[in-house]
Amino acid sequence: MHIEEWLETVPAVSVYLLVGLVIGLESLGIPLPGEIILVSASLLAASQDHINPYILGGSAIAGAVIGDSIGYLIGRKGGQPLLNWLGRKFPKHFSAEHVATAERYFQKWGMWAVFVGRFIALLRIFAGPLAGCLRMPYWKFLIANVLGGIVWAGGTTAVIYSVGKVAEDWLKRFSWLGLVAALLFGLGSMLVMKRRAKKAQAEAVEAEQAGPGAAEQQPVPAAD
Repeated sequence: MHIEEWLETVPAVSVYLLVGLVIGLESLGIPLPGEIILVSASLLAASQDHINPYILGGSAIAGAVIGDSIGYLIGRKGGQPLLNWLGRKFPKHFSAEHVATAERYFQKWGMWAVFVGRFIALLRIFAGPLAGCLRMPYWKFLIANVLGGIVWAGGTTAVIYSVGKVAEDWLKRFSWLGLVAALLFGLGSMLVMKRRAKKAQAEAVEAEQAGPGAAEQQPVPAAD
């Protein structure tokens, strides 16, 4: 069976549920490739008429908002012990350095960190639980959460779907290449985010070392 024929047999509802579930779990605090799934599904919608882009975007938005809200409630109940537990379970994502970096973003930007965090892989996982742990007022969190979910999930779906429709003929002939391109795009974005996270972590370490170091390097008054 040609891949185009196989894709036509994929139930649209399963695509909607998969996108909403993966993005919801990622927003809740579980490190999953939500962005890759959303980009792939949007390209799929561009080449398959039975997948409605509006329902797809709505599923992604719902998953983002609901997942973040559940993560907020879990963080509010669990507090710092929850972050410590996540650090032991997912050391690559919830290490002390990553948590400290995310906390600095929240302390500096407040509710804007929730909105902007939707576009950054590291903060997208942290936003809900960390906002709850830091006792951010829920109404502030909800506003930033909803706006961020609409702009990120809805915007990503609209942009990728539009690009896919422009190249629809090409995608129909080489749909497997479109999926590969989507995966490469998602992996590339993840690598960029990891490099940014490492850079932020290195800057944090330098800042911590500069504190005591500066005190040691202060000039000593000359003896009379």
